[in-house]
Amino acid sequence: MLGDIEVAERRSLIRLDRCPECESNEIVTDTSSGEVLCCRCGLVIRDSILDQTPEWRAFTPEEWAANVRVGPPTSLKQFDKGLSTTFQPCKDAFGRSLPLSERLKMMRLQKWNIQAQMHSSAERNLSQAMNELTLLTDKLHIPDSVEEYAALIYRRARDKGLIRGRSVPSIIVASLYAACRLTRTPRSLNEIVEASTRSLKEVSRCYRLIQRKLDLTMPLDDPRKYVSKIASQFGLSQKTQNLAIELLQRVNAVRGDVGKAPVGIAAAALYLASIMTDEKITQKKLAEAAGVTDVTIRNRYKGLDRRLDLRMRTEQR
Repeated sequence: MLGDIEVAERRSLIRLDRCPECESNEIVTDTSSGEVLCCRCGLVIRDSILDQTPEWRAFTPEEWAANVRVGPPTSLKQFDKGLSTTFQPCKDAFGRSLPLSERLKMMRLQKWNIQAQMHSSAERNLSQAMNELTLLTDKLHIPDSVEEYAALIYRRARDKGLIRGRSVPSIIVASLYAACRLTRTPRSLNEIVEASTRSLKEVSRCYRLIQRKLDLTMPLDDPRKYVSKIASQFGLSQKTQNLAIELLQRVNAVRGDVGKAPVGIAAAALYLASIMTDEKITQKKLAEAAGVTDVTIRNRYKGLDRRLDLRMRTEQR
């Protein structure tokens, strides 16, 4: 009996990264037999290993998600990054209903637990900001990755002290627009402001402040990514969309879109492409879909036509 105990203790002290016989590092684990072998001398270092895989059987991703024992990953979209402790006040660990007295006690504990999580003003500020960000992204149908980026920008702005003396929703809207610009998500500033409760002037001021203080280098916005978004509202054909993208590429080659709003350039290219493909669409409808005025569409259309004619003449030369 004592000999078995000594052997077990010796086996527990064996290092699995080096062979005790030939000091080789070529260690292989055979999962079918549960043995740990040395490739050089063939020594069986351990004849039984623990199976770290789950004991349940799952055949679909839904079954795997239902059987997982861990919680969701950490997220910047939540004020506590998803690391807070929650519990069910009405049931015990086995899913059985609690008596009324215990239920009331657990509800009071849950209330104090929620209050303890947001005991400081910084945590309350983050809770309000993340709720505002979630509502805004749900209205605009923005991907989760962009929402995470916006939450990161807001946290950096808060650490820099840019929130003090300013409205939290305005900083959130400006952070979301900055995240859309950095990830090249086709959302204009006017569109994001319309989905919020803040004014365009206030949000623009906060956006410039964030861009300056956080040293954010914004990439140039590509008008081509707005083509499908505008064209889908009127059911324009793929031929018209491809022609509009081709026109934008030709204009970009001669630097004809420098200093122009990308949404207006995209709407003007769609209008010019619809004329060339005989699809009837008015400037007013395109302006409403793009969020610009009729005058903008008209001016950009004339500029595109002039630039394209100039390009064609230079190619013929």
